[in-house]
Amino acid sequence: MLLGFKTELKLNNQQRTALMKHCGVARHAWNWGLALTKQILDHNKANPDSKIKFPTAIDLHKWLVALVKSENEWYYECSKSTPQQALMALRDAWMRCFSKKAGVPKFNKKGIRDSFTLEGTVKILGSSKIQVPVIGVLKTYERLPQVLTKSCTISRQADRWFISFRFDSEANNLGNTDVVGVDLGVKALATLSTGEVVLGAKSYKKHEAKLSRMQWLNRHKIIGSANWKKAQLQIARLHRKVANIRKDTLHKLTTLLAKNHGTIVIEDLNVSGMMANHKLAKAIADMSFFEFRRQLTYKCELYGSKLIVVDRWFPSSKTCSNCGTKKETLGLNERVFECSHCGFVIDRDLNAAINLSKAVS
Repeated sequence: MLLGFKTELKLNNQQRTALMKHCGVARHAWNWGLALTKQILDHNKANPDSKIKFPTAIDLHKWLVALVKSENEWYYECSKSTPQQALMALRDAWMRCFSKKAGVPKFNKKGIRDSFTLEGTVKILGSSKIQVPVIGVLKTYERLPQVLTKSCTISRQADRWFISFRFDSEANNLGNTDVVGVDLGVKALATLSTGEVVLGAKSYKKHEAKLSRMQWLNRHKIIGSANWKKAQLQIARLHRKVANIRKDTLHKLTTLLAKNHGTIVIEDLNVSGMMANHKLAKAIADMSFFEFRRQLTYKCELYGSKLIVVDRWFPSSKTCSNCGTKKETLGLNERVFECSHCGFVIDRDLNAAINLSKAVS
């Protein structure tokens, strides 16, 4: 199976400048290709009798070389794979849009999600060095896996640069056979059928006041000024810290579940529908339920565990885990489940987790 590895780069000023140039080329190629494809779609919509064939990524790159690259010499200072990969990413974005899996692609803006992809001579040298096309040898802060890779993606978060690549890895079957049900919630991130409760990091809630004050103090600064740039960098650093705390909590929990349990049962939560509740949307987003499921999916495959996703209409919270009697209604404020049939009293989330573990039998 394919695994991804991402780590921070240790750069000098010359290398930072080179990375910024590559980001600029990738952004320019994406925006040029997006503007051209939008013009073609508008023309086809206005002239249904004389439609122009929608270009592929190869067509776009040929036109880019002929029309854009020859007029902009700074394109030749960067790797030729950078605009190629940007146009391929644009093609994938349009494919997702046409299949109604995502919206219309948007133009990229400088300083927001800066990244680019390199393909070709990518070699791992020693324990903490990697060679990439044109830019040369880059150092990292941690040890790199000694694997073969043909491409890599370099991205920027606030003032730090990261490199990521994919490689093949064999799955490890740890031979666990026990079943565990996992009920996700807002009060606690996860409640296991074994009785364990994992509290969420709630990193945004902890840093919300600080983030709000930093944005409030930045409201009157002149956009583009030195003080505005400093404030934007501080805000970006805080956003990165919040995201890292959340990711760390999710990685530890999903690894623990995938390594120590043979079968893991979760619910198919309607996260977008839950986010429509404006009173709970902020807390739900802070828990990151979708990221939890994404990590658990590939980690179960990596460690030889089995992930079962129960239908979202399964009444895990309304059913008594002792006698199986189902309640007609159960409000959100009822945190303790009381069975009117057998008199069984249990925590609401634990009751749901036990029912999920029984759903596979």
